[in-house]
Amino acid sequence: MLRTEELMLNMGPQHPSTHGVLKVVLELEGERIMKATPVMGFLHRGVEKLAEDGTYHQFIPHTDRLDYVCAMYNNFAYVRAVEKLMGITVPPRAEYLRTVVAEVQRIIGHLFWLGTQALDIGAMTVFFYTFRDREELLDFFDKLCGARLTTSWYRIGGVERDFTQDLIDQLYAFIKTFPPKIEEYNVLLEKNRIWMARTRGIAVISAEDALSFGLSGPTLRGSGVEYDLRKAEPYGAYADVEWSVPIGTNGDTYDRYWVRIEELKESSKIIRQCLDRLPDGPIMADVPQVVAPTKDRVFNNLESMIMQFKFFSVGFPTPKGEIYCGTEAHKGELGFYIVSNGEGKPYRLKIRAPSFIHMGAFDYMSRGYMIADIVTIFGTYDIVMGECDR
Repeated sequence: MLRTEELMLNMGPQHPSTHGVLKVVLELEGERIMKATPVMGFLHRGVEKLAEDGTYHQFIPHTDRLDYVCAMYNNFAYVRAVEKLMGITVPPRAEYLRTVVAEVQRIIGHLFWLGTQALDIGAMTVFFYTFRDREELLDFFDKLCGARLTTSWYRIGGVERDFTQDLIDQLYAFIKTFPPKIEEYNVLLEKNRIWMARTRGIAVISAEDALSFGLSGPTLRGSGVEYDLRKAEPYGAYADVEWSVPIGTNGDTYDRYWVRIEELKESSKIIRQCLDRLPDGPIMADVPQVVAPTKDRVFNNLESMIMQFKFFSVGFPTPKGEIYCGTEAHKGELGFYIVSNGEGKPYRLKIRAPSFIHMGAFDYMSRGYMIADIVTIFGTYDIVMGECDR
């Protein structure tokens, strides 16, 4: 009679496929996974606690370090939450600029995911193609705000600076040539037998279970749930442009790949429409008690210089209360919950990070699959540990 016993395997925290310091304890029967327990927290920096020690303005650069692949989304989600707390209305031109940059960031995020997921599964060429195109957009960020990754371009009440005509032309040129490049990725993957074997029928989750686990973004929409905050609770310029929400049917890794590919096309449409309709006007709200004065005024006006000192030393007064504001990032719903006691800094700040929420379903989506599938299942969430551990 054969002797059988369960085997326990520690995967990580230093493993190339986990894309960060993540450890998973696998309980195995042969090569089949019986239980998968994520062990997180290796990258914990106390970001939420740091927010309580600085003013609302000062916390913006800290949000860059959450999902360091897509810093613009973190900035966007945070400033929207503060604006909701303060009841600030952002000027139309700033809303359009914000929407354009958010969709550029979505493309960058999806390209990063596609290249690394394909690389993990064994398709190296796609990585070179997607990173080639990602570079163009990172150069765009560099020209826009002087940084490729830690951007801090969004501001409470608007944006830090306007688009130049050169930047607008660069974006038009990109979205003109981008759709054929999406087809290049598809040629390499869509009917690739290895890609299909490694993604179809892997990490299946039904729509009901996906909702129960609180999944969002492409991870939820791949299960056929048509939920996107940009449609459900429109913000920015999303209500002014035409676009659709792609959804999957089988809830497997392949469907989540397909959803992200379709979202690349939808983001291109949104960017084009926003650029075509870009309104004139200011890029910052006219709220002197919240919005920091411009540098010209700070350097030439004593009152403005004192005002700036107050903004960045004691902050601005806020209404007492609590708010939650969710933003549809490329990974899913990125939310900020703020408790205010009326002072110039948050009394409490909590971040709803999609990477962390999605890891809650990891055990459920891994059971019954093979060890080799773990790499694919990590990838299907598009997790970044900086956001997960915070």
